[in-house]
Amino acid sequence: MTLLNKQEDKQLLVISELYRQQQEMYTHRIEDRIVSIHQPHVRPIVRGKARARVEFGAKVAISLVDGYALVEKMSGNNDNEALTLQEAVERYRERYGHYPEAVLADQIYRNRENRKYCKEKGIRLSGLPLGRPSKKAQSEQKHIAHKDSAERNAIEGKFGEGKRRYGLGLIQARLQKNK
Repeated sequence: MTLLNKQEDKQLLVISELYRQQQEMYTHRIEDRIVSIHQPHVRPIVRGKARARVEFGAKVAISLVDGYALVEKMSGNNDNEALTLQEAVERYRERYGHYPEAVLADQIYRNRENRKYCKEKGIRLSGLPLGRPSKKAQSEQKHIAHKDSAERNAIEGKFGEGKRRYGLGLIQARLQKNK
């Protein structure tokens, strides 16, 4: 028989694990470090934004096709979202039978591996190409990059719409089973 109820027993286990992690942090980096006793499954996500360097909540990767936003990946872990580009492009091909003409991606998605992948598939990846462009191509590339950036605003708008109209900005907790 125990003096603690079920919730208190769970919190005691979380606190003992938190204590163990704190001791270990003096010499090692800890994966899946506990940052909340009440929600030990929640992970901090380092974003590097000016207002908040660390955020809590889900990272959501979406694609926008004909005005419809499709959730490509949702994760509460601090993983690199650039890895979702190729998966999203392959899902697009499965849905529509062909690769997209262009992918208007944020800066983090435009790494060498994704650039190479898009080039192999004949997909134009937004943003300026790597390296120094010729004088002739420089003006045209800047114009295309500016146009792509303007079109990408629709995706940012979908996140704002989700927060304003559908209450996504009100989500403050995550259930452990949806980890």
